[in-house]
Amino acid sequence: MNNQSVVQGLISLEVKSDHVYMHLLESAPFNKGKTKVYAGVPGNLVAFACKLAFQRGHEGNVSFFSKTQLVQHYIETLGAVQIGGRIMIIDTNAALKLINKYFPK
Repeated sequence: MNNQSVVQGLISLEVKSDHVYMHLLESAPFNKGKTKVYAGVPGNLVAFACKLAFQRGHEGNVSFFSKTQLVQHYIETLGAVQIGGRIMIIDTNAALKLINKYFPK
């Protein structure tokens, strides 16, 4: 599936006064589960949000509201921190790791 016109995933972002908020993050149906075409679509989109947060002067800080069953997954895969309930943040250090992983120089 080497077609650049095919949507692999979507992200909805809002630039706040001190961070970027992720409203929604979705992989295309064919990029989910054990038979996914491409792995890493969500991580790539989150890394993009982190890049945007640096570009806007927010030191890479990103926040989002997690589905309950994914809290631990986001801690392990994104370096996110749970700050209360299901509110999660990606801080500067975690953002840099994601950017370096998905957007190597």
